[in-house]
Parts: sequence; C-alpha cells; structure tokens
Amino acid sequence: MADNVNQPQAARTRDAGPPHEMQSGWIFFAAVMMIIGGAMAILEGIAAIAKDDLFVRTSNYVFTFNLTSWGWIHLIVGIVVLLAGCALFSGAVWARAVGIFVVGVSLIAHFLWLPYYPFWSVILIAIDTFVIYALCTPAHFGRAATRD
Repeated sequence: MADNVNQPQAARTRDAGPPHEMQSGWIFFAAVMMIIGGAMAILEGIAAIAKDDLFVRTSNYVFTFNLTSWGWIHLIVGIVVLLAGCALFSGAVWARAVGIFVVGVSLIAHFLWLPYYPFWSVILIAIDTFVIYALCTPAHFGRAATRD
C-alpha cells in the first residue's frame, strides 16, 4: 500500500478492459429502445397496411397520405431502425451514425403520423429524442479501482 503512494495516478489505475462502445449505458439504452421502437413501428405499419379503417383520420391536415402508404413507410423505417439497433451491439461507430440518421427519419415519420395516432406518436417522438441524445453523447469508459 505504501508503495502505491509514490506512483503517478496513471500507474495506480488500470483499464477495466479494452475500450468498447457498449461500456456506455447510453449506447445500450439506445440499442434496446431502437429494437423496441423498430418492432413497434413494424407492427404499426402492418396494422395500417392490413386495415385502413383501424386509424382515425383528421381532415385538414397538411401532410395527407393514404394509410396504406403510411403503413409501408412505417414498416420499412421500423425494419431499418430494428436492424440499426441490433448493429449497435457490435459497438461500431458507423452503427451510431446510422442510428442517429435512421432515428431522425423515424422521428419525422412519427411527427407526420400525429393526426392518425396522436398519443402513440408523441410517445415515440419522445423515445426517438432520447435515443438521438444517447447516441450523440460520448461513451464514458469506466476505470477499475486502485490496485492494492
């Protein structure tokens, strides 16, 4: 113990292991939320494709599309978000960049989906916002305790 006192700080601490992006809790959160959000968007897309009368339409909305078109948009975006969420588990930097872009597209799609399913759209917009924040924060790698 006494010999540790004279060592520089860098010598007293050691890395917990090789640097890996998944050491950040925010990245893990983003990956899980992207997988869940992608799966929900897939189900939302399938529901819109299968039954057009399932969702209530509002009149006089600026962005009007056929519900079947919206279903295909949400199905495709959901699949890409789900796959990008799975890629985040690899810890690759490209997966973070792709994730930010894809979740941004998902956020815009859910904003445009507001008149059809407002409560769910607001929830997914909030989740997408947290995921973008999580992917934009730098990964903080933990340090192990000092050696005895």
